[in-house]
Amino acid sequence: MIVPCDHEGIMAAFKIVKKGGVVVFPTDTVYGIGCDPFNEEAVKMIYKIKGREGSKQLPVLGFSIFEISKVAVFNELSRRLASKFWPGPLTLILPVKEEKIARSLCLDKKIAVRMPDNPCVLGLLSKCKLLVGTSANRSGQRPAGNAAEVVENLDGYDILLDGGKISNPVESTIVEVLEDKIHLIRKGKISEKELLALV
Repeated sequence: MIVPCDHEGIMAAFKIVKKGGVVVFPTDTVYGIGCDPFNEEAVKMIYKIKGREGSKQLPVLGFSIFEISKVAVFNELSRRLASKFWPGPLTLILPVKEEKIARSLCLDKKIAVRMPDNPCVLGLLSKCKLLVGTSANRSGQRPAGNAAEVVENLDGYDILLDGGKISNPVESTIVEVLEDKIHLIRKGKISEKELLALV
């Protein structure tokens, strides 16, 4: 099912997430695919749809620093980074705080978290609070920048929120915060220089 990203579409997607379904949505970087991060069966479906190895952990999107702090532990530096770059294309790898989400996502001690800067997915997150949020493509393929690319290359999801074309789709910068140091895991829209300015 493909729906426009308006109030009705967002409510339809929210109901599907709550029932354990899988939703595709635009973000500020690429189109993403997600589900309720506390639902183990839904999480397994994401891996199946993407053809992704279970050893590769899934990131979580949140509506706010407050919501994300329920499942991840922020220190002074990571909170400073989040305050500066969220909502935006920065994924932080932080200590996981919540046992249930660690179990459902098969996490060890860390969780990847982000607050995306896109009105469509933020509208959905205002209802869901937290969502698994990984790129909506088969593992190894190029991430999708519009709904048509998702339809062409991916199936098995329950609903697609069509939020139009993402201009200049680039994956987020991934950073692990280790005490008072930044460890760059993946280069993305935010440069290492911008990050180090906050250390």
